Amino acid sequence: MAKGDKISMSVIRRLPRYYRFLADLHEKGIDHISSSELAERMGLTASQIRQDLNCFGGFGQQGYGYIVNQLRDKISDILGLDDCLKTILIGAGNLGKAVATHMSFESRGFELIGIFDCDPTLTGYELRNLYVQHSDDLAGFCKSARPQIAILCIPIDAAPDVTDLLYKNGIRHFWNFSHYDIARKHPDAVVENVHLSDSLMTLCYRAHHG
Repeated sequence: MAKGDKISMSVIRRLPRYYRFLADLHEKGIDHISSSELAERMGLTASQIRQDLNCFGGFGQQGYGYIVNQLRDKISDILGLDDCLKTILIGAGNLGKAVATHMSFESRGFELIGIFDCDPTLTGYELRNLYVQHSDDLAGFCKSARPQIAILCIPIDAAPDVTDLLYKNGIRHFWNFSHYDIARKHPDAVVENVHLSDSLMTLCYRAHHG
């Protein structure tokens, strides 16, 4: 791909899936794999895989395929998984606790450095080797620690004020569970919206319609 050409989001969204499959192959002791074999495992076509990887220069060898650990490491570099972006989590309720406890941030390119909640009864609660701080301390923390990413596990009615505060303090990247449309007010923000209910309703449709 020529320098400056924009890579489509559909390609970018497939990269984590490539990484996951390649990491699994590496753990199973598989050293190399052809594009057709990888395509069969992933439910894609070999040409799609070659097209996707060619966006980043292409990594295969004709007649040999891909060296699994090298391709996995290249995709890790492309995704920036070793950068450890400083991250804060807002909302230490049931969802926030689950995200903080079960998400492997460090192997996904993030370092969780702070957890906040407006409920004073949660202040001081230990979660993932961090103590929950009150939301009143959020602005000061952002100024001193300069986090780059915010995870929003808060109700939609709380999200506008919290998002404005975070944006004012330099945060432009959000993993958003709140259902609030951040990009509408802050169009330069980079937002990954997570709608668990949408996924569940999609499953409902597929269960009904086969």
